[in-house]
Amino acid sequence: MKRNVLKIHPNDNVIVALADLSKGQTVELDGQTYTLTEDIAAKHKFAMQDFEVGAEIRMYNVLVGKAQSFINKGGSINIFNVKHAVDSFELRENHAAWEAPSSAAKFEGRTFNGYHRANGSVGTANYWLVIPLVFCENRNIEVLREALVDDLGYARKHEYQSQTHDLISLYKAGKTVEEILQADLQSQGEKDAKQKLFPNVDGVKFLLHDGGCGGTRQDAQALCGLLAGYITHPNCAGATVLSLGCQNAQASILQEEIAKRDADFKKPLYILEQQNIGTESELMSLALKQTFVGLIEANQNTRKPAPLSKLCIGLECGGSDGFSGISANPAIGYTSDLLIGLGGSVILAEFPELCGVEQELTDRCLDPEDAKLFSHLVNTYNDRAKAVGSGFDMNPSPGNIKDGLITDAIKSAGAAKKGGTSPVTSVLDYPEPVKKAGLTLLCTPGNDVESTTAEVASGANLVLFTTGLGTPTGNPIAPVVKIATNTKLFEKMSDIIDINTGTIIEGEETIEEAGERILEYAIKVASGEIEICAVRNGQDDFIPWKRGVSL
Repeated sequence: MKRNVLKIHPNDNVIVALADLSKGQTVELDGQTYTLTEDIAAKHKFAMQDFEVGAEIRMYNVLVGKAQSFINKGGSINIFNVKHAVDSFELRENHAAWEAPSSAAKFEGRTFNGYHRANGSVGTANYWLVIPLVFCENRNIEVLREALVDDLGYARKHEYQSQTHDLISLYKAGKTVEEILQADLQSQGEKDAKQKLFPNVDGVKFLLHDGGCGGTRQDAQALCGLLAGYITHPNCAGATVLSLGCQNAQASILQEEIAKRDADFKKPLYILEQQNIGTESELMSLALKQTFVGLIEANQNTRKPAPLSKLCIGLECGGSDGFSGISANPAIGYTSDLLIGLGGSVILAEFPELCGVEQELTDRCLDPEDAKLFSHLVNTYNDRAKAVGSGFDMNPSPGNIKDGLITDAIKSAGAAKKGGTSPVTSVLDYPEPVKKAGLTLLCTPGNDVESTTAEVASGANLVLFTTGLGTPTGNPIAPVVKIATNTKLFEKMSDIIDINTGTIIEGEETIEEAGERILEYAIKVASGEIEICAVRNGQDDFIPWKRGVSL
């Protein structure tokens, strides 16, 4: 049944508008009526009672703000009358027994077809990586891309090339600027790409970045750890690494980080140091030959059945809106609980977007040391942000605010729903690897790409990414499944969105039903049966985190 308002938790004192509501309109909820004193746009909230200055605003049963001015019952909750506020939290033992959803039984014995690695991990894809240890090698990496991608059959041919040809023809024909702008360009669709030479290799990916040379030694160590996470990742068949030789991010550090993650590392790995080899032509010829030989080996691996316990799913949200915390996020939270009940692994990250729900998450930590570490990481991160004139309270973007997420606490309370209800089995600092099944908290920024980049480095072989405003974010080696919080977005941006959970808002589907549907979809993606939008569009976003710089 379609609703126009929603109270998320019985203890909340604000109501969410599920559709545009008009001033003077009376709405009914749980036997109570509310007359709106102003227009309330869909995704925004209105007061259930009069709020005096300083009164607490509660959503999701947590403190999300305080009134800055008097707010009438039926009045809008907005950035002008509410300021960010959260409860303090403490370390305590409060481990209630947890049971996986009963519907997990539907997935017992299910498998996905993946690429099995020597260390026991299983990939959802099979990529070769070409990586610079320092930004000085980015140009050489680009040259390798030009030399390899097209002839090996991995180039993606887009319709825009034919449109450029049309524009050239119009210009040569002497058309005016106005005529060019109004021209109907003929789309020929994607041109057929060359057939893959290595059909069992999904692609060759190039992880360009701007680090490795100067900066702090901490950043160089973290970069090497991040790159080691990709090289040892189950979706990676092997790697070619180019090093200049004199940078902070030394090859020896990279090798140490690889050994931390996989002590018996057996994938083909070629590390070439330009200052030792000599001329660029010698470097590039050797890199090409070794990469080609590595691809021959990588192509020998084929997809085979694996239990769902071999899935490690990263949870991400970006371009969030006022529906994120009541549709897509709780839906993938249920998916998370299902997978954890089946022995799988899930990563919840974006620490600035867990502000205000720290008490719940520390209470869910099975190990008291993990609770202490989580508290330390959150507080240290926030303190560093404040030291440079920022803070977690400045996290919401203009798009978030416009669509109903007016404080970081409101945004965070909804974002945390991605983590479901299961116990926290481990807490990790960036860019440590996941080593335990269950729910892991990983310290990353709220920045979509930096966080997704980190989750994959920590072992996520598939990412569930919710969005209410639309974002094309992807990853070079792990499929990033894009999930819309509302039907309007799903229909408007169908070229970058894979799944719709606006059905929850419209009353056509429960959170649990959507969560099961998402897991079914994820299994098909993991098996290579579905090519998601980000992969089809070649959306290979990769940004390492420089600690203390990004929020």
